[in-house]
Amino acid sequence: MSSQAPGPAESAAGSSYTQRFADRYDAWFGKERLTTDTVDFLVRLIGSGAALELGVGTGRIALPLARRGVRVEGVDASPDMVARLTAKPGGDGIPVTIGDFTRLPADGRTVDVVFVAGGTLFELPTQEDQLRCFRHAARLIGTDGAFVLDAIVPEVLVDPKWSKARVVRNRSEDLVVLHRLFDRAAQRYDSHYVITPADGSDDEHVHVSFRYAGVGELDLMARAAGLELRERYGNWAGSPFRDGCPYHVSVYRPGR
Repeated sequence: MSSQAPGPAESAAGSSYTQRFADRYDAWFGKERLTTDTVDFLVRLIGSGAALELGVGTGRIALPLARRGVRVEGVDASPDMVARLTAKPGGDGIPVTIGDFTRLPADGRTVDVVFVAGGTLFELPTQEDQLRCFRHAARLIGTDGAFVLDAIVPEVLVDPKWSKARVVRNRSEDLVVLHRLFDRAAQRYDSHYVITPADGSDDEHVHVSFRYAGVGELDLMARAAGLELRERYGNWAGSPFRDGCPYHVSVYRPGR
């Protein structure tokens, strides 16, 4: 997952690729092994409970979760992506709210787990937006739930080797090349994807901007929202999080 494919797009991020490429998002950025690991991890955490995915997109995670018996709902800012979800088998059974997941009003309900996957948290453009996401998740999980997110480790990925143009996925004979550019002063990076379709049509360019935060800053946001870190792994498969890991999966729960 260190390739950090663009997430399912939130209104705060203002990403345009969800309108232009919703019909091809799964083919370009779906990854079967990663999806399986993510779903297995979340099922162990949720059990037969209820979950809310922030940035549900085309249902890459939500649909297999529902097939595993999880009562899952979603939030997403892109009607185009949600239309793809709804058109899939079982997609019309997943309730989805269209909107910015950092600003939805609380209705008093709680769920067992709120999660945001695919690096989507960093598509929120400011620290304030990201902190508001933590606070909103804390309200939704009540006193016993969990907030789960995945993200890159920027201290590792600012190494120049990660910014070099490289092929990150070759699926369905389409060629996907990633070039990542970091602006350390602004605490941002931009991922540029150049996709060469197998059907011979013109190359496509997908640009997504991220506002990154290190694990220490994320943990501080969590504490400001009344949460604390309980588990951290090096990937969705549950590998240990060690020095040099370019990626992490973190589980936050209400403070004791």
